[in-house]
Amino acid sequence: MTGTIGEESVVTEDEARRFETIRYEVRDHVATIMLDRPEKLNAFTQKMVDEFRELWREIHFDDDVRVVVLRAAGDRAFCTGVDVHNGIHKPENKWSWEDPGIGLGPKQNLVWKPVICAVHGMVAGGAMYWVNESDIVIGADDTTFFDPHTSYGMVSALEPMGMARRVPIGEVLRWALLGLDERMSAERAREIGLLSEVVPRDRLWARAHELALIIAKKPTAAVQGTVKAIWDSLDMTRSGAQQVGLTYAQLGNPIGTAEVSRADFVKPDWTLR
Repeated sequence: MTGTIGEESVVTEDEARRFETIRYEVRDHVATIMLDRPEKLNAFTQKMVDEFRELWREIHFDDDVRVVVLRAAGDRAFCTGVDVHNGIHKPENKWSWEDPGIGLGPKQNLVWKPVICAVHGMVAGGAMYWVNESDIVIGADDTTFFDPHTSYGMVSALEPMGMARRVPIGEVLRWALLGLDERMSAERAREIGLLSEVVPRDRLWARAHELALIIAKKPTAAVQGTVKAIWDSLDMTRSGAQQVGLTYAQLGNPIGTAEVSRADFVKPDWTLR
């Protein structure tokens, strides 16, 4: 398979690092991860969970990586959740079961480098493990979100719990309860804050890369400290988060400001969103 990985680069199988279920490349301090099971609508398997767990650990320790772009191969779907025919390993002892999101999600793997998730086509069920833990989510204009769990008689719990931290609870419940009977459009997802931007399909990957390059040029201590502070605050009270946030600033600001040369600093031409 040949495809565009980073913006302005056409990467062949030999150039991109290939796992069994994903492809990976680092260029200009931007890591690009591509879900690569288009023939299965990028549904995830235990193998994909294991590969993501391995890759997140590598990204965590690789200081050359400053930003991550996550996207998917194929025309029809970003991801349709778990592969029901070749899915997740479940031990006989149910108390040993593990949420696949523990392997798939960047934040559960302590990755504080910003993750930009670029979605298209169908985004269903377990695909939300990635969307819920990304820092910026943009979508193509053909994106639709839906959750098939209840239609198949299954409780929808883990994915909407993460989603409820991003968007109004009423929207989460509607998404989860209506199942296969309704899909949320890209425009509606933007209205409720699930997507921060909607772009034409042919601009999706380029736009994600543009945003990544902007962030990658900023001091890494400031960027990663910001990501960690905001996500950590979600598990705290308001006053507790403010105290911890001050500590993060005290730790990160001296490192980050030292990376900025005042003599060479030029304010960018800002854009209005």
